[in-house]
Amino acid sequence: MLALSNCQSSSQNSSDISEGKVNSKNKKVTIQDVDRGIRSNIDSKIKEGGGYFTFWYDNAELRLKLVRVHTEYLSILGSHEFFACVDLATVNGDVYDVDFFLKGTADDMKVTKTDVHKLNGKPYYTWKQGDDKTWYMVSMESAGSELLGVIEGSDRFTFTYEVQLPELKESAEIWLPIAQSDSFQEIEILSIDAPVEYQLLSEDENKNSILYLKLLSKHAHDKIIIQYQVQRTEKSAYNEDAFNPKKYLKATALNPIGDRFELISSSVIESKRANTPLMKARALYDYIIDNMRYAKEGVYGTGDANYACDSKSGNCTEFHSFFISLARSARIPSRFAVGASIPSERNEGDIDGYHCWAEFYAEGKWWPVDISEANKYTPLATYYFGHHPANRIEFSRGRDLRPDPLPKSGPINFLAYPIFEIDGKPAYIKTTFSFKRAMSKI
Repeated sequence: MLALSNCQSSSQNSSDISEGKVNSKNKKVTIQDVDRGIRSNIDSKIKEGGGYFTFWYDNAELRLKLVRVHTEYLSILGSHEFFACVDLATVNGDVYDVDFFLKGTADDMKVTKTDVHKLNGKPYYTWKQGDDKTWYMVSMESAGSELLGVIEGSDRFTFTYEVQLPELKESAEIWLPIAQSDSFQEIEILSIDAPVEYQLLSEDENKNSILYLKLLSKHAHDKIIIQYQVQRTEKSAYNEDAFNPKKYLKATALNPIGDRFELISSSVIESKRANTPLMKARALYDYIIDNMRYAKEGVYGTGDANYACDSKSGNCTEFHSFFISLARSARIPSRFAVGASIPSERNEGDIDGYHCWAEFYAEGKWWPVDISEANKYTPLATYYFGHHPANRIEFSRGRDLRPDPLPKSGPINFLAYPIFEIDGKPAYIKTTFSFKRAMSKI
């Protein structure tokens, strides 16, 4: 058994071990030496692999890109023995948490063993400490398909979007998102019940579909109900044909770029020694998880990156707006989408509001991220860097939407709840979501 620090616990071996004398010349080996040693070994392997870190696992050769070195888990095990924990990703977005064991001196370390500890956040084993204070490996049974709200593979459900019109003494207009099919969701519109004839608008910049109605006072207290049949598959890193990355580097009204966002992103990236778009995105992702607090207080819910930067709090809109401003300031294309998360622990009922997420572009693919969910439960942080689960529905993409006709209030910040205007002035409207899951998931 080895005197090993747990890759899941940072309470072991961070200060006292760095003072140990472990080479023949009595040169102190520090955590910084271990960091340099593991990076040197990985860089060497990447050069040999033509830009990929390659090794065999489960009878398959993996070709991986470096995402990050867990500097909080670097350890000195004893004389000439070291431990490092590293995240490496396939181009499809699967992230392997790999334990590395090294031997040597401060200036010459070699990897002697690698073990895949986790895949997309799911552990294959854990470390336990024995009575003699040494650590040993314990195998874990495979986690189920539903992991803290995550449904992997696919999901199928009906989804109901319902709007209750208020008292109307004047004419009104309303704009609602219409979910559309794409590579990850098959959408069938079962019905659209509305008190008046409606139009389907095309918002060309982001390819959104929008339901538009003109209402009169006689429509007061009526309902608009849209019902969908949805089959959704889990999303990982994916290709997209014929798009312009520069489009996703521009500022929007509440997503500024440059200035302090560039200073923050540059500082974070430099501190993490991130030198590829994938590593840079992970560094920014981790920075937001570590520095923001999920809280529905203050002026939250608008997706204002400046507010997020100042308050270091908000809901999913602030988390992902902050990420997009930082990523775009680091020249990493990124984009915003919004919909709803479908509960995994029950098969029908109401849904507590909308949910939003983001994607960034690296290694020739779009990588999905969900930083607010990762912030709520950090063991899922690896999963949500490169994945969106099957139990969700997407309504719309992008910010500053400009349908025709345009609301009097101007471009739509983002479209989850309806934009409702009475006599040209924004007004509140009650909106509820509900679902019913198919008896068996596809």
